[in-house]
Amino acid sequence: MRPIARILAVFAVFSLVVQPAAAQSVLRDAETEALLEDMAAPLAEAAGLEDVDIVLINDPSINAFVAGGQRIYIHSGLLNAAEDAGEVQGVIAHELGHITGGHVLRHSEGASTAGNITILSLLLGLAAAAAGAGEAGMGIIAAGQQAAMGNYLSFSRVQESSADAAGVEYLSKAGISGRGSLTFFGRLLNQEFRYYRNQSDEAEFYRTHPLSGDRISRLEADYRADPAWDMPTDPALQARFVRAKAKLYGFLAKPQDTFRAYPDSDGSVPARYARAYAYHKDARTPDSLREVDALLAAEPDDPFFLELKGQVLLETGQPDAALAPLRRATELTGAQPLIASMFGHALIATEDAEHFAEAERVLKASVARDRLNPFAWYQLGQIYAAQGDIPRARLASAEQQAMRQQWPEALTSAQAAQAGLDTGTPDWIRAQDIEYQARDALERARDRR
Repeated sequence: MRPIARILAVFAVFSLVVQPAAAQSVLRDAETEALLEDMAAPLAEAAGLEDVDIVLINDPSINAFVAGGQRIYIHSGLLNAAEDAGEVQGVIAHELGHITGGHVLRHSEGASTAGNITILSLLLGLAAAAAGAGEAGMGIIAAGQQAAMGNYLSFSRVQESSADAAGVEYLSKAGISGRGSLTFFGRLLNQEFRYYRNQSDEAEFYRTHPLSGDRISRLEADYRADPAWDMPTDPALQARFVRAKAKLYGFLAKPQDTFRAYPDSDGSVPARYARAYAYHKDARTPDSLREVDALLAAEPDDPFFLELKGQVLLETGQPDAALAPLRRATELTGAQPLIASMFGHALIATEDAEHFAEAERVLKASVARDRLNPFAWYQLGQIYAAQGDIPRARLASAEQQAMRQQWPEALTSAQAAQAGLDTGTPDWIRAQDIEYQARDALERARDRR
């Protein structure tokens, strides 16, 4: 039986190759999300799409992907590696090609064909092993495994090439130069050389993407022929990109790395922005506030500088001082949900009951515009609990638990909320929806076991 066990083990390993990637942590920032939305808007229009979401993932690798619907996931490492907004727009254009091509839906086609090849070779291998030819059986399964993998990877490369072509079209329609796209592929090629990845024709057989050198060769002629080739990157968009990139670096990197990348001798806005976050992470509050105040001296009504000042004050135990900058930032952005939720948090953190009514208004407006904010729901739940409105506090708990896929807890909270709410009211219906969602998720989890 040992040869058969080995064959089954090989089959099990292949099944992992076609599983979806595990969920990763999402980075939320009002300024960065607005930038990415503005980067994508002309490209989405060129692709004939509406309501495209760009989600930033906390991952240092240089990557982007789609995973269903009209949502593009971009790794923080990609923003860190890019030097020009046009590079990121080239990536977005490519990912839009995956969406319009229905590649996520068609992914199952390639996986199914590969799986069928593997199953056939498995059956033949098992038959050979049962007949006493264990090594021959392993040879059959290995050959089938190779054929299945080759079929699947070839299918993936065709999709990537299709998305490349669509990206060329969307950049052209949007009047955006393809220089950034080529530059980005050049970065990928340099990375492949750095890690000694084989660039031979034979090596392509084992890859999900075409070779970066081949992609550059195929795309360069199309980009150069496009009227937008000599168009420079929008200066305003580039300035916003450099600033958001520095902000992200200061937030994610070790403080000492930030200080090396953005030394005190650099008095630019991006450098001060990065250092303000790094000083805050390093518990050097006076230095952080000094950098923020320098930014506000130049642009006193910049809502994101005001947001940062409020954040630093709030997170260092000064909620009363944080109210003014956060209130102003909320006003300037028309109650942008992420900023408004931080303002609501500051109002609650003062522990002054006179601020609770305003906090409830702010937080309810925040979740009305962006329900996918568990922090805002948590704060709103605190307000409801403080007011003795336990059913709505339980509903707020159910909302955040559902977002975190804590289904047993979400089910319990939703049922408790329904018990205390008037039947048929909007809140009661929402609690019922969460209950059904939680039950469905739990049943599917049981079925998988």
